[in-house]
Amino acid sequence: MNDVIKNPWGELRRLTAARIALGRVGTSLPTAAHLDFQYDHARARDAVHRPLDAEAVAAGLRAQNLDVLRVHSAAPDRATYLQRPDLGRRLDDASRVLLHPQPCDLAFVVADGLSSFAIENHAAPFLATLLPMLKGFALGPVALALQGRVALGDEIGALLQAKIVVVLIGERPGLSSPDSMGLYLTWAPEKGRTDADRNCISNIRPEGLAYEAAARKTLYLLGEARRLSYSGVRLKDETDANGLTLARESRPELSGA
Repeated sequence: MNDVIKNPWGELRRLTAARIALGRVGTSLPTAAHLDFQYDHARARDAVHRPLDAEAVAAGLRAQNLDVLRVHSAAPDRATYLQRPDLGRRLDDASRVLLHPQPCDLAFVVADGLSSFAIENHAAPFLATLLPMLKGFALGPVALALQGRVALGDEIGALLQAKIVVVLIGERPGLSSPDSMGLYLTWAPEKGRTDADRNCISNIRPEGLAYEAAARKTLYLLGEARRLSYSGVRLKDETDANGLTLARESRPELSGA
């Protein structure tokens, strides 16, 4: 006898990775759904706690002829990083000495953040998609940061004297997305910048926002930030889901309508 009562919305599960229409056995989840939850929860925990394979990531970046500098935040280990977010937002003394002024249009920071899987899986492939699009941008070195938070890019960008800093970072994992990568773009980076000064592109991964679409959105925001000399809440993403710039007639503020 099959005691599992199927959810009538079960067909919708073909359209989403969300935990919907799982069915039930009495008042509990079916065994298969419960085991799936435990597996996904374990993957999310591993994404947060597993150390980044920095050597492999650095090799993937250098294979694209990028100059890679290894830096570290002021959080000495993972436990401290998770308990003291403020330490993840600033460099340790040894890293600060490594970063000499190298004036450039754009500097990338690749940081482990809250998902080592995200950076290992997506940082190099995303940059391989984006870099050929960057015509007319003088690039600085890539800072590969351990125990890093988003704001760490402000200090790095300021020390390098970059006009724009782009931080690629592992996002907080979900039960269906342990390897989601986020991108944060800041014009004129300096210590003290806030989230209102940044533009964010989230969930960069093949199952979320594909590399090509994310690269097009990034290119648009970079061009507009350079043209307007600002980023953040004043800089709107005028691209569609595929990263293509919206037609002028569909944007009343530009057409004069």
